[in-house]
Parts: sequence; structure tokens; C-alpha cells
Amino acid sequence: MTVSTADLWDERGPELDSIALNFGDFGAKDSFSGPARTVRCYQDNALAKTTLSQPGDGAVLIIDGGGSIATALMGDMIAELAVSNGWAGVVINGAVRDRVALSSMGLGIKALASNPRKSSKTGDGELDVTLEIGGATIRPGAMVFADADGVVVEK
Repeated sequence: MTVSTADLWDERGPELDSIALNFGDFGAKDSFSGPARTVRCYQDNALAKTTLSQPGDGAVLIIDGGGSIATALMGDMIAELAVSNGWAGVVINGAVRDRVALSSMGLGIKALASNPRKSSKTGDGELDVTLEIGGATIRPGAMVFADADGVVVEK
């Protein structure tokens, strides 16, 4: 991504939504962009893992974990899958774990916090659904742009 989210907002504001959450950067890439894929899950990362195990083709996975930071929805093993399958990044309305390992991976990762506690793995959740996170609507296929200033998505 060569354009900052702030500059993009200045140019295209009415066409964009901004996710108004205080995300931290956990991956080695601070800036990333791509078409959205979406997962809704709560304290269960099996569907996210399955999705990131498939070819990403430069997409950004948006995971709506309901804002829970009680368990991590992604750690180093799932992030390695994302890197090896060509995902541009992951935005998590929830927590990650394995921060040190994540920080060296060639992947953009934004999340609310870190927690070493594992999530459950039952597979509960929904894939490729429209999400509402931080005042923004995220449709599957909409372009996502992320950098140190935050995350914006096409309406």
C-alpha cells in the first residue's frame, strides 16, 4: 500500500468507513491492503484457521471476535498459515498471542490486545458475512486499507 489511510480518507472519505477501534500492530507489516474476507466467531478460532489455510491471493481477513480479549483468536501457527497462503493481513476485533513471533512475520496483523489463553476450536462462527465493527460495515470483497493510523474499508 503506497497511500496512507489519512490521505485516502481525504481523497475518498464519503466512499469509506473507518473502523473506530484502538487496534495495535502485531505483525511485521504496518501497512497492508486487499479485498476483505470475513469471519464472525467468538472465542473460537477454528473457522479463522480453516480460512487462512486456503489461498488468500492478497486478501485481508477481518475477524469479528465480538471485541473479546479473553482468548486469542490467532497465534504464530495460524499466522504462519496466513503468510504461506498469501494473505496480506488480518484485522481482529479480539486478541492474539505469540506477540514476539508475530512481530517477525511478513504479515499485517491488527488486533485489540494480546492474551496467552487459547480459544476453543469447535468451528462455531460464520464465514463471508457482512460485519459491523467499530461503526464500520465490512462487506466481503470490499477493499480494506490499514496502516499505523487505522483501518478503512470501502462502503
